[in-house]
Amino acid sequence: MSDDQSTTATLLPDAPEGEMLAVAVADLRPALEAVLMVADQPLDQVTLASTVGYPVEEVTAALADLAAEYTRDGRGFELRNVAGGWRFYTREEYAAVVEAFVLDGQQARLTQAALETLAVVAYKQPVSRARVSAIRGVNVDGVMRTLITRGLVEEAGQDGENGANLYRTSNYFLERIGVRSLDDLPELAPYLPDMDDLEDDLAAMSGTSTQPEAMGEPAGDSAGDSAGDSAESEQPARSEPTGQTATVRASDLVPDTWPGATE
Repeated sequence: MSDDQSTTATLLPDAPEGEMLAVAVADLRPALEAVLMVADQPLDQVTLASTVGYPVEEVTAALADLAAEYTRDGRGFELRNVAGGWRFYTREEYAAVVEAFVLDGQQARLTQAALETLAVVAYKQPVSRARVSAIRGVNVDGVMRTLITRGLVEEAGQDGENGANLYRTSNYFLERIGVRSLDDLPELAPYLPDMDDLEDDLAAMSGTSTQPEAMGEPAGDSAGDSAGDSAESEQPARSEPTGQTATVRASDLVPDTWPGATE
């Protein structure tokens, strides 16, 4: 190691005259690169000088040299002095490549099962996986993992009675569907069946089947759920033509603006 790369005592830019701070100083340019690589915001020359243990003047000159070198060599990144500090940025001509990498796997549309599960969580939150499964009539573990990975659903503590993990929609979910709060979600009332139509449907079903399942399959996945689930006031529903089964479907509540961007 050369003398200029060894441990030296450097006077900090804002230190009182004569006050020295012993700093283990590495080679200036690699040291600056290492710090800037992990910075999440622009760093000014004084901060960088204090960090690497070199005078501000030398740090300023080294930053300018690095920026010119990256441009001259045609690197995929550049060092910019913006917002009062220095930071690495992707070079503009490679923006398309970076965008493809960042968005890879995030632009496939959510499946119908994922959208229905998301609707149940949105309107019943906080809710456990078991409750969502009961409403939809199918196991939702895999779909819930997908929604959590996408950042649309997050944990919301535990149930005080049985200790089950509870889940809710995230702020990212609100951003994706374009609403400010859960209060702005579509009302359920327009999706509930008219009582006259429901009575006609029940009367028609009573003459063709004596099984409780004939009341309809909750969440549109299975007819094995109890009639009690299909009668919940918060569960999305839509009336069917007279003489047909009145089916409760979580999918009826999924607006076109919901994050159907990606599975």
